[in-house]
Amino acid sequence: MSVNSKYQKNIVNKFLIYNSLFLKLPFEQIADVGLLLPLLTKYCQKGFESEQNPQQIINSFLQTYTSLETESDKISILFKFIQYIERQVVLFDAVEDAAYEKIHNFNGNGTIPYVFNRAISTQNTDKLIKKLDTFKAKIVLTAHPTQFYQGRVLSIINELETAIRNNDLDTINELLQQLGRTGFVSDEKPSPYDEALRLMWYLENVFYHSVAKVHSRLRRELNKLGVKDFDKDIINIGFWPCGDRDGNPFVTADVTLDTARQLRHKIFICYFRDSKKLRQRLTFSGVDHLVENIYNKISVTIYNSDGQRYLNKDELLDDLVEIKHYVEKYHNGLFIDVVEDFIIKVKLFGFYFTALDIRQDSRVHTQVLSDVFAAYHDDKLEGSITGSIPSDYDRLEDSSKISILLNLEGSIDPDLFKTQITRETLKSFYTIKTIQQENGENACRRYIISNTQSTLNLIEVYALARLCGWQKDSINFDIVPLLETIDDLNIGEKILGDLYALPAYRQQIINRNNRQYVMLGYSDGTKDGGYLKANWSIFKAKQKLSQLSLKNKIEVVFFDGRGGPPARGGGNTNKFYSSLGDKIANHEIELTIQGQTISSNFGNLNSSQYNLEQFFCAGLENTVFKGDIANLTDEQHELIEDLANIGFKTYNNFKNDPVFIDYLEDVSVLKYYGLTNVGSRPVKRASNAKLNLSDLRAIPFVGAWTQMKQNVPGFYGVGTAFKQYEDAGKLHEIKALYNESLFFRTLIDNSMQALCKSYFPLTSYLQHDDKFGQFWSGINQEFEDSKRLILEVSGQSELLGKSPNIKASIELRERIILPLITIQQYALMKVKEIEKNNGDEKLKAIYEKIIIRAFFGSINASRNAA
Repeated sequence: MSVNSKYQKNIVNKFLIYNSLFLKLPFEQIADVGLLLPLLTKYCQKGFESEQNPQQIINSFLQTYTSLETESDKISILFKFIQYIERQVVLFDAVEDAAYEKIHNFNGNGTIPYVFNRAISTQNTDKLIKKLDTFKAKIVLTAHPTQFYQGRVLSIINELETAIRNNDLDTINELLQQLGRTGFVSDEKPSPYDEALRLMWYLENVFYHSVAKVHSRLRRELNKLGVKDFDKDIINIGFWPCGDRDGNPFVTADVTLDTARQLRHKIFICYFRDSKKLRQRLTFSGVDHLVENIYNKISVTIYNSDGQRYLNKDELLDDLVEIKHYVEKYHNGLFIDVVEDFIIKVKLFGFYFTALDIRQDSRVHTQVLSDVFAAYHDDKLEGSITGSIPSDYDRLEDSSKISILLNLEGSIDPDLFKTQITRETLKSFYTIKTIQQENGENACRRYIISNTQSTLNLIEVYALARLCGWQKDSINFDIVPLLETIDDLNIGEKILGDLYALPAYRQQIINRNNRQYVMLGYSDGTKDGGYLKANWSIFKAKQKLSQLSLKNKIEVVFFDGRGGPPARGGGNTNKFYSSLGDKIANHEIELTIQGQTISSNFGNLNSSQYNLEQFFCAGLENTVFKGDIANLTDEQHELIEDLANIGFKTYNNFKNDPVFIDYLEDVSVLKYYGLTNVGSRPVKRASNAKLNLSDLRAIPFVGAWTQMKQNVPGFYGVGTAFKQYEDAGKLHEIKALYNESLFFRTLIDNSMQALCKSYFPLTSYLQHDDKFGQFWSGINQEFEDSKRLILEVSGQSELLGKSPNIKASIELRERIILPLITIQQYALMKVKEIEKNNGDEKLKAIYEKIIIRAFFGSINASRNAA
């Protein structure tokens, strides 16, 4: 299928024009680098087609097109190529962003107007209105290290996007020159607070406006149906930076509190700007002094100056509502839309801007309690704990431990403990209370438990809260299990079943509006069980937990920990949520947004509005229109179960291969991931010298495969599963499943994106390696089988053939970074060569810098819908 003509005109052609201008700009006395780069791209393509390896390609190119002789000169030009390519990616990002509204239909499928028109035509308006009364969507911004753009670069992209939209060639030229001279790389790792500030840029400049715009469009459609004054908080934003302390020793209680206070400050800055707009519009008599009052009180609140200030959002809302009524009564509602938008923003964002989540690993809680109990038995906590703790607690069954924990209370001083992790974990419970007192209860209302493996893990957090001064009936935050591994997902029903049976915890659920939140980890699930098994296990877990909660008359809300690429639960999110059927609870939909997905899908007002609507409407459509139509039949259920089990066995065999760990450590760029200085969090949870897959975080695991252009977690096991059915003459069953099940079709279509971004010629030299040759060949064969059979099952002649714009975007981006990934592999081969020959360590360090530097452009280039 050919590229959409709109895409060709507004993106491809414009990029080619501006890129030709960019390549002619001289940077740092190397004027010919930009002219050589297109030649290098073609040279790489032809070289891989001729089965050359990266070292042969780069050496041959430098010999053919340059007169460089010394190693240092050759290294220098390679760095320059990398710098150029990084900026080409930025340019392409800006071109795509500038054309966003031309490529996407803001009234088409998955948008608010579309949903309402469909409801009218199918006579489902009452059902839609009823759903809107309780339904909401939430995206949670995380600080996971996949976002490489610094704030200064984000600002340039923003300006460049505007200039391209306006065809302002002079400004484009200036910005491209600025881009060429602006550093992309930080010499130091960011602190958690730095990461938080980076994401606050999006809150202040994008989400504050786009969330309100979506709400405005919804109110407009409801008004047409006679529904007035709709003010539900239909879209919430969550925030993990400086709250997520799982494996990050740099997230302290003080940092968490500073972040919450900065979020409060940022929302008041936004309110201050809106109050200035009110002053500009509502200048007429009788209302002007009311507006001035709001302006002054917000100003006093921001700058902590003398005068009357706002103590809570209700005070501000009362003043705004007074203005609204006055304008309605005496000024014919002139500019009342400005007032209403302000009111909605205050209701959406309060005095906290975004809800800050706290997260910690269950094993940490167990250790903290062990330290607390040891101090208790050593009489170091006299008067701090009420309750009985037997000396043999550690040897008791879980049920006995739970009984003991449910009867503890106290007010422990965290500073009594010398161990940092114990002290900081205890402090975090006091910090939650402080944040709620300063910013409102919604400012910090959720404690997420990573690696939840038992009911005891949840009760441990309940007990820690009680030991840190929280009263039994006033624990004003949700205790949320995070199920990550396949085993955890399989026992999720037992964990929640036992939890619901505890009267004390059941009362806690009642106090929290009778809702239990459950987080599901797609990233770690895929790392643990492979693509098919992880996605299917989460789907089944949701169904079982939905049925269990319904039986117990509890509303369960699922919070999906999804990353950007399909290997981490990404891909077409909207199709995914509209495909779940009515056997999975749909009171709310929540997911994490992280890294380059934030900048690509929510980086400007247009893309943010569009993707927020798509996400929100996916949940509506699943309930209002699809219902049981999206449900799987028993036969389809059995088929997916069998495919998932075959894929799981295949993936497990792959993981258990004797050279698997060595391949990751010695062949991939995994060990360099933590040296990129883009995230504050370590690559591994534990500091073991030897790599342990269970301790390895999902992001660097997936990222390592991505850098090698193998994308294993996004497809491995699919090819083998499909081939078994092909060999048995039953491939038609999978074809029928693909055509009839939106869930399965979305799953396979997302896998296509992983395949489309794979490029095995880059590493084909490994097939001749004595140690890793057979292992590489096995991965390549699984790729070829997956690609061939997915195409046959989907009825397409090429990957993403039915999604030409996504395909074109991926192909252009992959073409841009082809020289980059070739240079990275070249540098990796040079490092291995130096190590083998006990060569110059200083030279090795330089090549390692090339490997690290190549991460930035490569990861940023993968920002599309995946």
